[in-house]
Amino acid sequence: MRTPVVMTVGLVFAPCGLLLNLTSTLTPGWRLVKGFLYEPVDVVLYQGLWDMCREQSSRERECGQADQWGYFAAKPVLVARGLMVTSLAVTAVGLLLASLGVRCWQDEPRAALAGLSGLVLFTAGLFSLIPVSWYNHFLADRAILPAPSSPVTVEVSYSLVLGYLGSCLLLLGGFSLALSFAPWCEQRCRRRRKAPSGSARRSSISTVYVDWPEPALAPAIKYYSEGQHRPRPVELGAAGTSKVGFPMPRPPPKAYSDPEVDVLDGEKEADSREASSRSTQSCHSPLPCDCDL
Repeated sequence: MRTPVVMTVGLVFAPCGLLLNLTSTLTPGWRLVKGFLYEPVDVVLYQGLWDMCREQSSRERECGQADQWGYFAAKPVLVARGLMVTSLAVTAVGLLLASLGVRCWQDEPRAALAGLSGLVLFTAGLFSLIPVSWYNHFLADRAILPAPSSPVTVEVSYSLVLGYLGSCLLLLGGFSLALSFAPWCEQRCRRRRKAPSGSARRSSISTVYVDWPEPALAPAIKYYSEGQHRPRPVELGAAGTSKVGFPMPRPPPKAYSDPEVDVLDGEKEADSREASSRSTQSCHSPLPCDCDL
């Protein structure tokens, strides 16, 4: 059996979403800060959930920068840490359930388990989408996400974009796998319809049993008129038993078309023999008689 399309789409989108969310969680690129007053123009600062990196075009990236403004203590950052890690863990569980439910190495998938994995992956997508959206909402608010004052500018960086993409892929993959509940529900409904009811139906006031008399059916066999080989039912009497089947008609008498052959020749010969025997008996009697032998 071929793997259903909804399961295939879910198995493709969910690992991609997991990879993007993992990259978004670990990389220091949620916010880009640039335009420092006493720094070179090309100096930029990348802020993430766990680290900050300073980058300059003439020098290599330097990570592990000190948090001078209390950025890591901000509430959006702390919430994003917990929810992103939770999303990664839930995604791993959902992928495990999806692999056991789809079972590409077997002929028949487990639709119920695949649908359950879709719900788990959809929940993981929500866990990652909430912190990403919240962080993006307070991105430029320096009171909630601390940053140096003007002329320093803040912008969205690549990690936040990856978080959005990963969350959307998890939502799509989870929704696609959750559609596997449709064939499972259809099979359950068919089994319930085919299964016999365990208890007998209770009689109610609306249930009325009526014994209707059976109608007198006309005989299926037509009886022949008088002169045929089958008698009428009245002549059979009450003791007669009905026979099964149709009576076979008698063959008609043979007709001779040859005029030279007399059909009654046999009867004439029989009459002459009878007459001769009578005359012989009369000659042996004591009375006189004229016998022409």
